[in-house]
Amino acid sequence: MPKMIVSIDGVVIKEVQLTKDRTSLGRRPYNDIVIDNLAVSGEHAVLQMSGTDVFVEDLNSTNGTYLNGKAVKKQQLSNGDTVEIGKYKIKYMSEVAGPGFEKTMIIKAGSAGLAAPVGASAAAVAPVAAGAGPNAAIKVMSGAAAGREVALVKVVTTIGKPGVAVAAITKRPQGFVVAHVEGDNKPTLNGAAIGAEPVPLKNGDVLELAGTQMQFVQH
Repeated sequence: MPKMIVSIDGVVIKEVQLTKDRTSLGRRPYNDIVIDNLAVSGEHAVLQMSGTDVFVEDLNSTNGTYLNGKAVKKQQLSNGDTVEIGKYKIKYMSEVAGPGFEKTMIIKAGSAGLAAPVGASAAAVAPVAAGAGPNAAIKVMSGAAAGREVALVKVVTTIGKPGVAVAAITKRPQGFVVAHVEGDNKPTLNGAAIGAEPVPLKNGDVLELAGTQMQFVQH
């Protein structure tokens, strides 16, 4: 199922699954994707789904709708395309699983507020058993979200920038582990690159992902 990942200044603020033929974007509260910003028109644009094809159409908005940096009236979207409305970037993901992801499941980020400091996305990650585990959080040390601390309350929390670098922090009975999920830029843990195999996290560990430093903190 295709989805739109809404972000501003590199921080993902929401994800929307495209389940309807018509999904509206705009500032007014009745839109399917509400973007509360004065640069966004009340009814700014619409996403139209026809079979497996998705089109974005500008609804004569004041400031226009941009696709990959170019103003568009109506344009078909391809996987990875970025729609820009005001300062917001909305990335289109068609969720076509690549090789090696056949036996994985989709973990959705929470819809209430930020699910992770520098972008939580629904990412393909190996199924894991939920465990009580200790309480922990990720504290952002650099970038636009510096100083923000986000509790790791879900079984899996994904962090990073979709399409660039995404890592998954998994809560297990014995503690937390981190693994690389997608992107050419592998995250590092205390300066060492992280692969697809989960690596245990300990209090004070420093993660670096897509140019942003984060610290793992256990309470």
